Amino acid sequence: MTTPRTAQSGTPLTFTSYVQARGPVLLRTARSLTANPSDAEDLLQTALTKTYVAWENIEDHRALDGYVRRALVNTRTSQWRKRRVDEYAVDELPEPDPLPEPDPAEQQAIREAMWQAVRKLPERQRAMVVLRYYEDMSEAATAELLGVSVGTVKSAVSRALAKLREDTELVAVTRPQVLAA
Repeated sequence: MTTPRTAQSGTPLTFTSYVQARGPVLLRTARSLTANPSDAEDLLQTALTKTYVAWENIEDHRALDGYVRRALVNTRTSQWRKRRVDEYAVDELPEPDPLPEPDPAEQQAIREAMWQAVRKLPERQRAMVVLRYYEDMSEAATAELLGVSVGTVKSAVSRALAKLREDTELVAVTRPQVLAA
C-alpha cells in the first residue's frame, strides 16, 4: 500500500495536512447537508474518521475530496435513516408539560407590593379588603363584624379594588409587560 502523494511535489500527503488544507471546504459541504452547525461538525468528524481508517487504501490524491464527500453523504443518509426509525405515530398526543413553577422571588415581590398598596388604602377600606380577601370572610360576616350594612361592604371593597388596580407600583410588579407596551 502506498501513501497518497501530492500532485505537484510527489511527496507523501499526510492526513493531517489534508485536513488542514481542505477542512473548511469540507465543513461547508457538511453544513449544506445539515441544519445545525454542530451537527455538521459531528458529521465531518465521522466522515474524516472513516477517511483516516481507509487512508492507506486511497491511491489517487484527486479522489480524496470525492471520497470524503461520499463519506459525508453516506453518513448523513445513515443518520437520517436511524432518526426516521426512532419516530413513530401515536394515537394520543402526550400530556402537555405543566406550567413552570413561579419564581419564589417574584412571588415575594408581588406579596410585598400588594401589602404596600393595601396599607395605602383608607383604614375602613383596608379592613374590609383584609377581611374579605385575606381572612376569606363573606360580605355578610364582614358587615356584621364591622357593624355596617352588606351594601356598605360591597361598595367600599369595590372602591378599594379600583384603587389597587390603579396603583402604579403594584401594576409595575404584577404586570410589567403592560407597562413595557
